[in-house]
Order: sequence, then structure tokens, then C-alpha cells
Amino acid sequence: MQGSTQTPSQPATAYPPTDRTVPTRSPDRASYDRELVHAILDEAYVCHLGFVRDGAPVVLPTLYARVGERLYVHGSTGSRPLRAAGQADPGLPVCLTVTHVDGLVLARSAFHHSINYRSVVVHGVARDVTDPEEKRQALDALVDHVVPGRAADSRPANKKELAATAVLRLDLDEVSAKLRTGGVNDEPEDLALPHWAGVVPVRRTYGTPIPDPALAADTALPDYLQGR
Repeated sequence: MQGSTQTPSQPATAYPPTDRTVPTRSPDRASYDRELVHAILDEAYVCHLGFVRDGAPVVLPTLYARVGERLYVHGSTGSRPLRAAGQADPGLPVCLTVTHVDGLVLARSAFHHSINYRSVVVHGVARDVTDPEEKRQALDALVDHVVPGRAADSRPANKKELAATAVLRLDLDEVSAKLRTGGVNDEPEDLALPHWAGVVPVRRTYGTPIPDPALAADTALPDYLQGR
């Protein structure tokens, strides 16, 4: 972040707000707490990566992983943002978002219906990862972000696969979180209406792992999948 005196080894406990990270609507729901931002990012699987191509906005869903104060975004070498990041100098300006839906807020009035959510918005310049070792570590992080421990329990990418895979790096400098929690916010005059009101919690669950048909019959379910 411009003007910051913090070093990468001693990050501040909060990201400094900027004009782009202070929301114009419900600014009281914004947070710049570093641990909160990390927790929201670490819990999700998919981000939405926004950028401008030929003067028009483009938003793509893709996998990502956080390593310290960096995000790594996975893609194909033929994809638009990856090509643009590799060609641009100093990189590709992007906006990356992650959102969790935690509850459906059903009010008595249609106007006050809402959702409880946790979200993160990251502004910055994405750059193509070209260093082979950093790229391998980033790909391992992407695999482990989906299922921790999986990278060590799978064949690493070979040269051909590495050549076909691109990774973008985005530093966590200009970042904010935004949250909505709690119940309904009905108008006082609507409280006596006969409509049900409240919050319907939304939770993520995992089904029973389904083995591949070609898997050897005596192949045990890995420890990292137990209980998922």
C-alpha cells in the first residue's frame, strides 16, 4: 500500500482504508481487520476476478489460494486475463471478490428482505507468475486450499502441464471486508403484520466421498477426507 511503513514480515493488524475500499453504502459494515479478511478468504473456494478488456468489463469465476499476503489465481495460459497480465506492464489492474452467504433474512416487508453475508474485495495489479519454483508452490497451495494435504497425495504437474497452466499473483494491499449479521430490520408499523419473519441460516455441507470406478478396491479413504 502506498505510504505504508509496514514491512512484509511485520504486517499491520488492519489494512489501511482507501477511496476504493470504503463503501458508499452501509460503511459501518466494512472492516479492515487482517485476520478477518484472511478467514473469509481461506474459507471460500471460488473468487470472481474482474478486469477491463477492450473497454468492457469482464468478470470470471476461478479458483484461488492465499499464501501470506498474496493471492494466487489459477487459469489457463490461453485465458484472457492470464494473457493480459503477461503482456501488460506492470500487470493487469483487477478487482477480486469473495462472498459467503450465511443466512436469508426474511422481513415482513419486501423492501427489508436481505441476506447475512461475509465478503472481501481486493483491488490491485495482477501479475503472471513466471518463476518456476514460485509457480509450483502456488499450484500446490491451490490444490491444498481446496483439500488440505492433497498436494502431497497427488502427482505434481509435469513440464507439459506446467506450460499449459498459468498463475496470477495479487498482493493483498488494498483490501476490505464487509459483513451483514443479525436479524430483520422491519419498520415499527410493520411489526404487527401476520407475515413470518426471521433468519434462515445457510451452511455448507459435504457429502460422502464417491471413489473413482478405476480406484483399486483396497485403496483407503485418506485421513484428510475423513469426516468431510
